[in-house]
Amino acid sequence: MSADGQGRSHWFDDEAGPVVRPYAMTRGRTTSAAQHRLDLIAVVVAESHADDPDADSTLSPEHVDIVELCRDAPQSVAELSAELDLPIGVVRVLVGDLVDAEFVHVNRPVPPAELVDESILRDVINGLRAL
Repeated sequence: MSADGQGRSHWFDDEAGPVVRPYAMTRGRTTSAAQHRLDLIAVVVAESHADDPDADSTLSPEHVDIVELCRDAPQSVAELSAELDLPIGVVRVLVGDLVDAEFVHVNRPVPPAELVDESILRDVINGLRAL
């Protein structure tokens, strides 16, 4: 960086303040310790028994924001990403950290292979009507 601050514009936006890169929020990680696989529609729910996230010095402000949003109402990973204006990859890592710390739990969607085939349901309904 030069003495006159020319390099400063790359890391600072006058309106937004200092720029924090996504890898800084996740400490360079692209996955969480437990390798939680989170779909975009996986729903994150705050644990009712979890301690106050503000009191935990190991949590970043983004972690605390996620817990607070999920306490108001369960949120999908995509909704958290949009609400916090963070990339999906960052939100996945942060949510994984919170799952490990037992501040939140994740309700994953039912995989399509486990869903009942619609044609079977129609056959059952038609069979019941025939009775």
